[in-house]
Amino acid sequence: MRIISGKYKGKRLTAPKKLPVRPTTDMAKEALFNILRNQYNFSQISVLDLFAGTGNISYEFLSRGTEDITAVDAHYACLGYIKSVAKELDAPIETIKSDVYSYLEKVKRKVDIIFADPPYDFTTDQFHKIATLVFENELLNEHGVLIIEHSKHTSLEESPYFSNSRKYGGSVFSFFEI
Repeated sequence: MRIISGKYKGKRLTAPKKLPVRPTTDMAKEALFNILRNQYNFSQISVLDLFAGTGNISYEFLSRGTEDITAVDAHYACLGYIKSVAKELDAPIETIKSDVYSYLEKVKRKVDIIFADPPYDFTTDQFHKIATLVFENELLNEHGVLIIEHSKHTSLEESPYFSNSRKYGGSVFSFFEI
């Protein structure tokens, strides 16, 4: 895994093999950040990284100047890895150990971008629940976006908050907005 752009461009990160993760591919990350770059000034936004895993997406935001990043994951070893990389980079990434659904039900803070990368084998209802909790609890700032990464075999277009999707190989980014 490597950081593809920004301050830490080219930095290679090697996550422990035992982590239960599927990092977003470089091709998909680059495409996603090209889309976001046209809509946001990364140094002025706040980001919530759900099902953070290795922190792959958090590091990309960090490398591009985002300082307000919160990574949420239920797996203790994933958060330990994110903390160790954040310390190595002297980065302000807040880590929270929590079930994502529980976190979304109780958090009161609004952010600009919420990125969720749940397991690809989630049911459509499990994916939709993420969007429902984000929008019912009003967790996005004005002009904010929820992005859910999922398999090309899953369609989230039935959500009332669905805006559009982009496919990259076997991965799809679905965008949700008000």
